[in-house]
Amino acid sequence: MKTPAISVLLPCRNGSATLRPALRSVLAQTCGDFELLFLDDGSEDDSVEIARSFPDGRIRVLSDGIGKGLPRRLNEGVQLARGKYIARMDADDVCFPMRFEKQVAFLESHPEVDLLGCRAVVFRDSGKAMGLLPFAKDHEALCARPWRNISLPHPSWMGRREWFEAHPYRLPEVRRAEDQELLLRGHLDSRYACLEEVLLAYRQGPFQLKRTLVARRSLLVAQLDWFVGQKAWGNVFRALALSSVKVMVDGLAALPGGEALFFRRMGEPVPEEVFHVFRQCLATWDAPEK
Repeated sequence: MKTPAISVLLPCRNGSATLRPALRSVLAQTCGDFELLFLDDGSEDDSVEIARSFPDGRIRVLSDGIGKGLPRRLNEGVQLARGKYIARMDADDVCFPMRFEKQVAFLESHPEVDLLGCRAVVFRDSGKAMGLLPFAKDHEALCARPWRNISLPHPSWMGRREWFEAHPYRLPEVRRAEDQELLLRGHLDSRYACLEEVLLAYRQGPFQLKRTLVARRSLLVAQLDWFVGQKAWGNVFRALALSSVKVMVDGLAALPGGEALFFRRMGEPVPEEVFHVFRQCLATWDAPEK
């Protein structure tokens, strides 16, 4: 059996509402030399049946009916991956057709880079484009303020398999912040980069205060644990101060009419050419079943 260039890890738990366009966007990549590991995490809807309904031999559906959590599933996927590169994808996002091609080309020409992301446009379930996620291009810029976050969107990742093997996701899991914990833990002995081109559409559901606060708390605990271990006391206080401000903003965002505060982080407007590609692809991704 030919070894694929890329192993795509797509974990899913009850993602049937958005899974089809996510899978279609992967299967439509201009770089088709990949395997897609569909990592079911105990779904109770028809997610597994949807994944199996795609007549494409590149899809490997892995399902045992048990909910183990995202980090454990991703670690399992890394162990099962056969590709030179490992790419992440989520069941509610979609990638532009040239994402894999451009990421592989960059990694091939930049052997010093371990993990690569790309810019992402944020959209709502209605299909409305909200803006672009924060962006930094190289490792130094990405990691300049580790007490804040590292702007490398999780579903946009592609990296060398050896990096993922050397940097497994933390167990027990850091709920809703497993990507930032891993980036923080790995940044001192790794090289990150992010393509300036928008190659991913990141779906953002309604603002949910409880879920957001869980993510805030998980990330803060992970940050404090890391900074204290590094004796980076300045970053300890910066992380605490920033987290306090974010929680106050979250509280305001939860008030009637306050949701716009949560989306202010997507402050950069979507360029016309990106918006055109996004709308064009969305019509294909969300096309009804024939």
